[in-house]
Amino acid sequence: MKSITIEGQLRTESGKKATRQLRSQQHVPGVIYGGKSEVNFSAPASAFKGIVYTPEFMLANITVEGKSYNCILKDLQFDKVSDALIHVDFLELTEDKKVIATLPLKYVGTPAGVKAGGKLVTKMKSIKIKTYPKYLKEFLEVNIDGLELNENIRVENIIAENMEVLNSPRIPIASVTMTRQLKQEEAATPKAATPAAAPAAAAPAKK
Repeated sequence: MKSITIEGQLRTESGKKATRQLRSQQHVPGVIYGGKSEVNFSAPASAFKGIVYTPEFMLANITVEGKSYNCILKDLQFDKVSDALIHVDFLELTEDKKVIATLPLKYVGTPAGVKAGGKLVTKMKSIKIKTYPKYLKEFLEVNIDGLELNENIRVENIIAENMEVLNSPRIPIASVTMTRQLKQEEAATPKAATPAAAPAAAAPAKK
């Protein structure tokens, strides 16, 4: 699994004044929780770019005061005006504790419905799961080869071994819809003529 290394500094002061001072130095405050104790730290804003501005799921190895913490990203805060990163939360991974994470979905294959002229529509790019750290993956693969026209693949169809999927199982994640051209072609196709009804047999003449 991909990982990023972040060199941080321990934060000993808290409050708005200390936070403003950090941000004026282009540093972002952060916190690591979930382990034996909470760790408040800061690091240059540039150190977080690799994990914040990407759709990929990865681990973060954060070093603070010579001690390393194996973490996953949990929450971000951005300035409402400048959109700059202003706070980061990380969860420390402990092998005997399950964690909740959001994993990207990777669609593989070419749907049968697309080969027939339809259009693939992906409705979800990631799902939320709960598992032990050793089972975490960069993504979950979803095979869409068998997806036919006007069919859906749902959350319940995702293969997620050793994981509990937290999204509702019936939510569609991908479908193949008919394109406008395909609809027009279908409408233009003449329907088979209905066979004419056989003429009624003549009633026998009365004697």
